[in-house]
Amino acid sequence: MKKLFLSIALIISVLCAKADEGMWLPYNLSGQSLQEMQQLGCKLTAEQIFDLNQPSLKDAIVQFGGGCTGELISPEGLLLTNHHCGLSYVQKHATVEHDYLTDGFWAYSKAEELPNPGLTVSFLANVEDVTDLVLEGVTDEETRSEVIDANIEKIIKERMGERDVTIEIVPFYSGNQYIMFEYDVYRDVRLVCCPPWGIGKYGADTDNWTWPRHKGDFNIFRVYTDRDGKPAKYSENNIPMQSKHYLPINIKGVKQGDYAMIMGYPGSTDRYSTSYTVKNLIESDCPAIINCRTTKLNEYRKHMDADQEVFIKYASKQAGVSNYWKYAIGQQKQLVRNHVYDRRLEQEEDFRQWVFEDPSRQMVYGDIFDQIQEKWAILDDIMMPMTYLREAGWNGGEAVSFSRRFIRINNMLNDKASKEEIAKVAEGLKAQTTTFFKDYDKALDMDVTIALLNLLYKDIDRYVPLMIEEIGAKNNGDFTEWVTKAFDKSIFVDQAKLEKWLDKPKKLDKDPIFALTMDIINTYANVVYPLYEEAGIIGNAGERLYMKGLMEMQTERNFYPDANFTMRLTYGTVEPYKGADAVNYNYYTTMDGVMAKYIPGNWEFDIPQDVRDLAEARDYGRYADENGDLIVNFITTNDITGGNSGSPVINGEGELIGLAFDGNWEAMSGDIMFEQKVQRTICMDARYLLWCLEKVGKVNNIINELEIIE
Repeated sequence: MKKLFLSIALIISVLCAKADEGMWLPYNLSGQSLQEMQQLGCKLTAEQIFDLNQPSLKDAIVQFGGGCTGELISPEGLLLTNHHCGLSYVQKHATVEHDYLTDGFWAYSKAEELPNPGLTVSFLANVEDVTDLVLEGVTDEETRSEVIDANIEKIIKERMGERDVTIEIVPFYSGNQYIMFEYDVYRDVRLVCCPPWGIGKYGADTDNWTWPRHKGDFNIFRVYTDRDGKPAKYSENNIPMQSKHYLPINIKGVKQGDYAMIMGYPGSTDRYSTSYTVKNLIESDCPAIINCRTTKLNEYRKHMDADQEVFIKYASKQAGVSNYWKYAIGQQKQLVRNHVYDRRLEQEEDFRQWVFEDPSRQMVYGDIFDQIQEKWAILDDIMMPMTYLREAGWNGGEAVSFSRRFIRINNMLNDKASKEEIAKVAEGLKAQTTTFFKDYDKALDMDVTIALLNLLYKDIDRYVPLMIEEIGAKNNGDFTEWVTKAFDKSIFVDQAKLEKWLDKPKKLDKDPIFALTMDIINTYANVVYPLYEEAGIIGNAGERLYMKGLMEMQTERNFYPDANFTMRLTYGTVEPYKGADAVNYNYYTTMDGVMAKYIPGNWEFDIPQDVRDLAEARDYGRYADENGDLIVNFITTNDITGGNSGSPVINGEGELIGLAFDGNWEAMSGDIMFEQKVQRTICMDARYLLWCLEKVGKVNNIINELEIIE
């Protein structure tokens, strides 16, 4: 089986792709792609970027946690990522007495670094094309998923053997190709530095997804290993990782036109989808997400503003909800503004004309749009209810969401499993219960649950769970009374009750919160999802053929695969842009802009006193530019999406110049269609990072550990 290089039938040779668009596979760089990078200023060879046998840039890049990117920046395993990527782990250490969220956290020695149970980082160790093995035995659409899942399970089991590695097999190009990725996973990752809220979260919801920005979006961790340098669970005897490769930090500063490269793990794009997908996002999915999350955030804000303890508990949760809330607002707006639906229709019409120019093409592609249209005739009816069932239903109130973890043990009780088996599962749930209630506020959750159930009942008229339908009809759509009584009775809002239940578990069917959860899940699983699967059987083959046909038709286009949280490389330059008529944005922001936005006491725009003092004195040291300014953020033409948060911005010499953390408002449609003129990546300047470490945190122990290029 060939390693690294993808099937010639599926990968079109790189011809004339734009320098900024594209999430390229770093293990397959060659030809014009590398030439364009070098023309823009890249001095690295393909092997210096990615090599399985020798240290390369890829050895400094990690999957951080469940959905971000990080990079090694020192010989001893120091790991840089975004503030919002590490926020939940900082929050777990924070208390009212030691408010690391507001005040920041700085470790002045390795002994002060804080362990984070559950946090992992994964290093890519091997890549292999396994398409033929995965598709072996696939004969029809009805059994395709079942056969593929069985093949993947078999391949992973065979390749893993007794080794302590993680193996994933991921589809590319709408399931036309499958690639296997092997990772070494490290489980002892300790918190080293977190800036104060007024740096790391500066601008919060108001500035999110917009330019200009003024944010120090970073956290620093350290990876530890056992004494043999291998991955290990946390132990006081573990030692700092000896980095196979790490990124030196260049503080010479960026200029317009400078080369910028990003390596990381972009989460998800859908740039080869049909007009039906775009229409669904505009008319169904985005509005549903916006409505549900606006409702949730309003309740969060009410309680968080009233109580600092609640603020600490919910800071990370609120950030997670609000990030995708504003993303959905921007995506819907920009899909319309950038005419993405019309552009998709034009592409599909071009494809139809190309197909019907050749009888042999008609045999292969002639009826695929009939299949896709039939698929979406089903999906158009269920997509909005599916979103509400997810956002306002089982992921809505926290007690509802938490109760899902008890489905297994309740099934065991109903099936009359042995006491020993039940006790073992209950023991595992005890630790989860402690963790859940540490950051839980009953009053907040009750208000959230009431508001979301009211919304779900009001906004959808099909596929409403029976229990919700009956309660809503009885109470004129107001769930206040029912939720209040449910919270008085349920074990899932009271730690003492739940711990007592875990000591002697009994059936949960009469618990009102659990009954509600099961009603929502049963509606989704037994009513809605079967329709979703039926639609897939009808139309997924057509969408795979459409992808294949586009690649045959557009021979001049380089088809990089959609993002799927596998390692990618993007390249571009530092550039300004025109956001709208008479709106021209510079390519960088300064500390003067931070001070201009300052609002005393405001949770989004307050600034710590010591930071204000340093800024007023213009005490920027060696990190000031030639004008004496401190550059905070800059923008590049690189192509990124969610999952790239925390990715390094690297210059042509392979040195860190910044930290990617966001996209811009005008290009919020970019996950569906890249916006060549306005799409930008927002980055924190490396000089601002080091200034925060040296001047604000005064962690000279960290500064001395870094390799700084002046």
